[in-house]
Amino acid sequence: MINTLIHTFQITKHFIAHTVNVFSVWILPVMLLAFLLTALYKKIPLYETFIDGAKEGFDIGVRIIPYLVGILVAIGMFRASGAIEFLAHALSPILKLIGMPADILPLAIIRPLSGSGALGITTEIAKHYGGDSYMARLAAVMTGSSETTLYVIAVYFGSVGITKIRHALIAGIVADIAGMLAALFICRLIFL
Repeated sequence: MINTLIHTFQITKHFIAHTVNVFSVWILPVMLLAFLLTALYKKIPLYETFIDGAKEGFDIGVRIIPYLVGILVAIGMFRASGAIEFLAHALSPILKLIGMPADILPLAIIRPLSGSGALGITTEIAKHYGGDSYMARLAAVMTGSSETTLYVIAVYFGSVGITKIRHALIAGIVADIAGMLAALFICRLIFL
């Protein structure tokens, strides 16, 4: 009975891993094709719409530069101060309880602040443990399952003049924590 359950779980685990692999390879081409077909169906001029969007993106890019500089300086000060290492040490009992490796915590802390900072930490983890390791996969899934919440609030809310963010910060942080815990659960289920 136990051997049957273990064998069934192994088959299910391989099936889930294979399905995730196929899905991750095809999702972007399918989405692009869906956008193009939808635009053709609705008779939207693709090239003109793209150019208008690019112009608008350039204007937004110029407006967000001061906010971008501010958030990048704050992130640099946060990393250089050693606050990440202090938090990792302070939160180690909780990490053991939920099964999160301590080396992932800097990624979990920096991800809501900076996408490039999170990418740098993910790259360091992949170099240290290897690209196909559990740690590298966990870091990649966590990065993809969360958002640069503070960066988005600072830059994009600032670019359109929103000063009262109301519940956006709390909702964003809760969503980030939920995404990271889900990434941890899925990665433990599939890759361990």
